[in-house]
Amino acid sequence: MKVRDYRLSFIGSEMCHAEGAPMKSILPLFALLLLTQCSTPESQTSGSGSVPMVARGGFQEIINVSAYDPKERQRKGRSYSQHDVSALRANGAKGLIARAGKGGKLDDKCVAFLNSADKAGLLPGIYYRVQKHVSPERQADQFVRRAQALARMRSWSAPSLLLCGDYDGDLPLSSILRFMDRVEQRTGVIPVSYLENSQQLKLQTRAADRRTKSRLARAPYWLALYSHTSGDGPVFPAPGTPRNLVKQYDLWPTWTMWQYGGVSWENGRSRPKVYNHGRYRFSPYFGSMDRPLERNIFRGSQAQLVNFWGRHGLPLR
Repeated sequence: MKVRDYRLSFIGSEMCHAEGAPMKSILPLFALLLLTQCSTPESQTSGSGSVPMVARGGFQEIINVSAYDPKERQRKGRSYSQHDVSALRANGAKGLIARAGKGGKLDDKCVAFLNSADKAGLLPGIYYRVQKHVSPERQADQFVRRAQALARMRSWSAPSLLLCGDYDGDLPLSSILRFMDRVEQRTGVIPVSYLENSQQLKLQTRAADRRTKSRLARAPYWLALYSHTSGDGPVFPAPGTPRNLVKQYDLWPTWTMWQYGGVSWENGRSRPKVYNHGRYRFSPYFGSMDRPLERNIFRGSQAQLVNFWGRHGLPLR
């Protein structure tokens, strides 16, 4: 049931017309509005044809953070901290996903970030960076304990806390499944799967048997792609687009969230690394923010985003 439901949340918007079908300017206003809601996010652009239509029913902006945030100030503009994320909300963010822990260690800014997110009206979520040197069950237990503690911590405005697994590129698929299964056993929630552009993981998913693929595909796919020229290893060429990255993994029918913006580190400083090619023209900085951010889009409307958060999140009320 959950698998069917989450797929409807991001495939439903594809049912109105095929990717790339142009909107006719002669359509009545009401029909134009309907098409705006029904177009696939990959075909939605602004009037100039170069900037994605963010927060118009096609994409919803999500920010993810960790103890590395906020990065250093790089230009004039609005700032934020783990104690105040209202500037993110003012610039169009709809949710904030904070790192709960990594490889057996908790993130010390997670609680403050989520408190601030709820106060600012952002949907709260957490992710756990699963690493090879610690058992998946131990990491899942730590993740669940933190999620449950957060749920009890305050009277939340948000209805649910999104749960996500962030899987290192060198993990065997069995470890990913062990983490997923443990989280689901303890919470009833299938956590979202974040995968890097990893050759090793692609080789594993493409070679996996049908049962393994079916179990993995129960989790919505949160992909990472910051550049159309970036690749990993000699076997797979640079995917170029989110759609092609999905094909390289040969596991999911499509993506649910896309981390299109991150940072690269040079001489101890962060530099924005943001996808900017073809129909996706994202700026290096998020709105009026004065520093780089880890940026994502959700594939769907605001209503679908809230629905998705509830299906893959721990209830907070």
